[in-house]
Amino acid sequence: MRPDDPFDDPVTARAVIAADGTLVRWNEGARLLLGHSAEQVVGRAAADLLATGAEPPPPPSGTLWSGTLALRHQDGGTVTVWVLAHRVRREDGGTGDWLVVTPLGSGETDPSEDPLLRAAMFQSPCATAVFDRDLRLRGVNDAMAALLGLPARQLRGLRPTELGSQPRHFELERHMSQVLRSGRGHDMQTRVRAAGEGRGQAWLARIAPLTDDGGRVAGVCVTAHDFTEQYSARARLQLVNEASIRIGTTLDVTRTAQELTEVCVPALADFVSVDLLEQSDPGADATGPPALPVTLRRVAHRSRNPGGFELIADTDEVVVYPAAAPQADSLLAGHSVVASVPSGDLHPWLAADETRARQVRELGVHSILSVPLQARGTTLGVAVFTRFRHPESFTHDDVLLAEEVTARAAVCIDNARRYSRERETTRTLRRSLLPRGLPRTAAVDSASRYLPAARSGVGGDWFDVIPLSGMRVAIVVGDVAGRGIQASATMSRLRTAVRTLADIDLAPDELLTHVDDLVLHLAHEAAGDGDDGRGEAADSGHGEVGATCLYAVYDPVSRRCTLARAGHPPPVLVPPDGPARVLDLPSGPPLGLGGLPFESVELELSEGSVLAFYTDGLTEGPAGDTETGRLTLTDALSNAASGSLDEACDRVLDTLLGPGSRTEDAALLLTRTRGLPSSQVATWDIPADPALVAPIRKQVLDQLGIWSLTEASFTAELVVSELVTNAIRYGAPPIRLRLICDAATLICEVSDTSHTAPHLRRAKTWDEGGRGLLLVAQLTQRWGSRHTFEGKTIWAELGLLEQEEL
Repeated sequence: MRPDDPFDDPVTARAVIAADGTLVRWNEGARLLLGHSAEQVVGRAAADLLATGAEPPPPPSGTLWSGTLALRHQDGGTVTVWVLAHRVRREDGGTGDWLVVTPLGSGETDPSEDPLLRAAMFQSPCATAVFDRDLRLRGVNDAMAALLGLPARQLRGLRPTELGSQPRHFELERHMSQVLRSGRGHDMQTRVRAAGEGRGQAWLARIAPLTDDGGRVAGVCVTAHDFTEQYSARARLQLVNEASIRIGTTLDVTRTAQELTEVCVPALADFVSVDLLEQSDPGADATGPPALPVTLRRVAHRSRNPGGFELIADTDEVVVYPAAAPQADSLLAGHSVVASVPSGDLHPWLAADETRARQVRELGVHSILSVPLQARGTTLGVAVFTRFRHPESFTHDDVLLAEEVTARAAVCIDNARRYSRERETTRTLRRSLLPRGLPRTAAVDSASRYLPAARSGVGGDWFDVIPLSGMRVAIVVGDVAGRGIQASATMSRLRTAVRTLADIDLAPDELLTHVDDLVLHLAHEAAGDGDDGRGEAADSGHGEVGATCLYAVYDPVSRRCTLARAGHPPPVLVPPDGPARVLDLPSGPPLGLGGLPFESVELELSEGSVLAFYTDGLTEGPAGDTETGRLTLTDALSNAASGSLDEACDRVLDTLLGPGSRTEDAALLLTRTRGLPSSQVATWDIPADPALVAPIRKQVLDQLGIWSLTEASFTAELVVSELVTNAIRYGAPPIRLRLICDAATLICEVSDTSHTAPHLRRAKTWDEGGRGLLLVAQLTQRWGSRHTFEGKTIWAELGLLEQEEL
């Protein structure tokens, strides 16, 4: 037995029974109860002490047993007692003997007459009040009287609503009435400012029914427990949980900062502002502490008094904090700073700013908490918490709570800033990859629209209008699978490849074959088959690069258009004298499959026909119903042959996309064909005789006179002479010369049936020839050659406006 609980204490009767039922110990209290001495019972069976005919207790199943037993007194009488038995644990951890106890003389005194119990009732630290069935106060203990701040003797007979007129008094009376009717207890939470205390406390009122000897409810007992600490801890956890849910719902810096203020007002402060550091370089994070005075930009604020404290600085205004300001102190120190008016911490700052000092006095600001916004080792700005209606200053727990919420907001703000920065970077990249404006050509008028996906802002849709030789034009639209910067980068490579292949005048089906090879190469690189320059395979984790493309070449002289597509949606044709329709073109395989042929189709288009090129993001509905989208597109283009192409683009977008957010990129390119009159084209068949070049020059000069282009006669005569002479000397008949003229350009083309391409070279001083093409290159805007089914064509363009200036 423990020293503070001696076994031989005679106040209680004690005995120890071994596991086999033998009595092993017997104290003086047991002798007084039954008259047997220890020498008479120790070593005997405990069952021998049961009265004659008494039923033995059931074997205990656990470690504790209690019940009433009839025991045999030494004088032969029977003693009925209540017994408590519990098993004693041994020092080695095992279960040992049973200790059996019963109090002596427990029923001699009425508990209600016990002076110690009466003293405990009134002196208990637990505030207690007793009301009768009429909800009249019968009495309160000292703790409740101190809580109420009223004399206990004068309160008898009052109802709760007579003790006070606050809403909590009416609520307490209502709950007490429910307890009287139901007979079941009830708990009520409220805030009470105890007498003599400056701040309110959270209290739990436990209302329990009181019953008489007949079991009827005779009144209620109300006990009040101060659980301010638990209440505050729960409120802090609730605020942190709310912050995790409500802050960072978008990737917008301003909205995220505003969410921080909405969560913290009025739960934590009466006014909260968020000021961010200005970024001198938008592409870099701030390093090191800011310089004094600290220049910040107000991005969000919220107040319990709208139109009050926040008027010192509105959102998106620059705020400058001197060294004495708590905002500057916290940013320089890198930790939270609490400043209050009573402590004098704010005096240096307010003394330097009379406007702010007056505002602080008028609102009654008494405490300011400044918390730096820090994320990933970078200081973003500062969140300032101000109290003027909260009576209490910021406590240590308040600081920890503000830091926890601010840390969450800082990560969200940093994510938003990084996202905005990367989004703008990719958008800038996207703008640089797409044509800034469509070129003005004599072949087509064009207008375009590009709408990126609402979430990513960039994607793989692209289009282009490429001027070709002979006043022809190439029209291309494509779509790279996926979104984001990877799709844009792939799109850029394909667009560059298409422009390069277009410059060498490849036929549409042949061009798509080369682009298909490029996509296969990109797929191998993405899968890690390429080398990263260090002898190791580059592995990006992706091995598929999907893309589609539609390529068309239109010749305004012949008014014929050749088209081929690689898995791309077919264009819509709107003739000037008929309804819009989707062109029936061989679909061709998507780019990147390899080994499959592409087919081209040649159409003759009337002047003024409109061709609509688009990506599937324009016609795919939410359920992927492209057929319905194409029918809608056709209807929207019904009047596109006349009127503005820009208006037609807007009408198509309004009809197909509407105001909702887009999950896919959408590109639209409209082109209206123009025809070159036959009067602006002159053609001659050239005999393969160098002696006949002079008559050809004469005919060219005559034609230029008809076109009123005498200013270009000298240059054109030299160019024609060199190209025709080269064709006669190195080419194969038949040879043909063609001049094409529009308002700004004169084109000279010489065709023959030889497939040998000309080469520009630099002749040596003593060479008699080899300077013809060099001369052509210097006299013209551009020149080149293209292969045809019959052979080749060498062409050169002269800028007529430049000739006029000369």
